[in-house]
Amino acid sequence: MIYDNTQCQLGEGPLWHPLRKQLFWFDILGKRLLTKGQNWQFDEYVSAAGWLDESSLIIATSTALRHFDITTGEHRPIIPLEADNPATRSNDGRADPQGGFWIGTMGINAEKGAGAIYRYYKGALRQLFASITISNAICFTADGQTAYFTDTPTQKIMRVALDKDGWPIGEPALHIDLQGTNFRPDGAVLDAAGNLWNAQWGVGRIAGYDPKGNFLESFCFAAQQTSCPAFGGDDLRTLFCTSAAVGLNGPEQGKTFAVETQYTGQAEHQVIL
Repeated sequence: MIYDNTQCQLGEGPLWHPLRKQLFWFDILGKRLLTKGQNWQFDEYVSAAGWLDESSLIIATSTALRHFDITTGEHRPIIPLEADNPATRSNDGRADPQGGFWIGTMGINAEKGAGAIYRYYKGALRQLFASITISNAICFTADGQTAYFTDTPTQKIMRVALDKDGWPIGEPALHIDLQGTNFRPDGAVLDAAGNLWNAQWGVGRIAGYDPKGNFLESFCFAAQQTSCPAFGGDDLRTLFCTSAAVGLNGPEQGKTFAVETQYTGQAEHQVIL
């Protein structure tokens, strides 16, 4: 079903705030943060968020991670993010169970290898993976021992082990191989059981995979360019999905959707400044 009728050029980054019981999401190309019945305009691209407390978020923009006050709409920089590179912007991001915030970047025109994936943790921002074209699918197991991500054009979702502080250990390994299919992995989230739910760009669906990477089932949506999922609702069984209208015609493109599932999501983790 349609959760919100607002048409986004590039809907992304849905976040269910566990204290407020409220969904936030972004229209990257529209440079705005949205919630049902309200939106906040920015002067640069905004793409992903984590929650800091009941009244504030950490938000990724083209040039920084910023502290955003939900009540007043005021925001201030926390730390620069590729601020010296006007050719890139932030893209997919999510908080890890240890309180870190992972954020990917990419070329504004998706230039090959122009982006990277970073982790902000307790005041410092460190690059984790370089030469990323379209960063996506950043998500984590509930125990904080494994992270997942993709570089969308590769059609490979990778996994990497994490240490007790949430930093990657060793090299990433292939988790789900979508090469040779029409499925282009976009945003993803893990549920409480460790199943990975991946929005797949261009085919209007979110696909689920068990902890071993085996396909479970998919949920289909009226929008073709499905971009990112999030679990929410009072019981964390509602699966939300953003989408993008850019390059397409049709009344359903770019809207935000919701479907009730039998799966229980993780509550989104709090980011520690």
